[in-house]
Amino acid sequence: MAVPCLACFGALRDRLDGVGAWLAPLGLRAVLAWEFYESGREKLQGENWFGAVMSNFPFPFDRVPAGLSWGMATWFELLGGLALLLGLATRAVAASLFVLTVVAIAAVHWPRDWMGLSQLAQGYAISDAGAGNYKLPLLFLVMLWPLILGGAGRLSLDAALARALPAASARNDLLGWGLVLLPFGGVVAMLLPAPGLTLAGLGATALLIAARPRGPFAPA
Repeated sequence: MAVPCLACFGALRDRLDGVGAWLAPLGLRAVLAWEFYESGREKLQGENWFGAVMSNFPFPFDRVPAGLSWGMATWFELLGGLALLLGLATRAVAASLFVLTVVAIAAVHWPRDWMGLSQLAQGYAISDAGAGNYKLPLLFLVMLWPLILGGAGRLSLDAALARALPAASARNDLLGWGLVLLPFGGVVAMLLPAPGLTLAGLGATALLIAARPRGPFAPA
């Protein structure tokens, strides 16, 4: 009895995997496209308030003039929302919006002068009660993450364009981990310096090991 059940489970899993390759990222793309496009449209029609919070921007974004920052954020959100909806340059767009969202958290949503994780946790809220309100943008970051790593899925312009490229094969090696952890750690460091720099250091270490020349008896 157990073997037929396992076979049925395997058949169901295989079919969900097949359909999921088409549809799984689509919900994330659609919701994020709407949210970022709406945010950009509000900025396009509204007044520039970045000048009041520029001192809260993490380096190097605090060195950019408020007007330029406002315009860049506006068009990154407008064009990025459309690109996510179409599934065009999805990984690059999602990574750009990830950085933009972290900067927004640091400038507007992150609690000021928090002491300890319990006080930081109070900011995990939708409404600002004086301890920050980073819950919603943090959810956006979590939703962007699978698009950065996994792409837009087969129902996208990226998939159509990829048909002209050589077939891809996933590789789980130190070079890949380094290329992910180093920039991700740098972005995390804008909010949490110690954990972010630790991740960046692990990424840099992985890259150095991956770049180390192989000896004549090293495995291929």
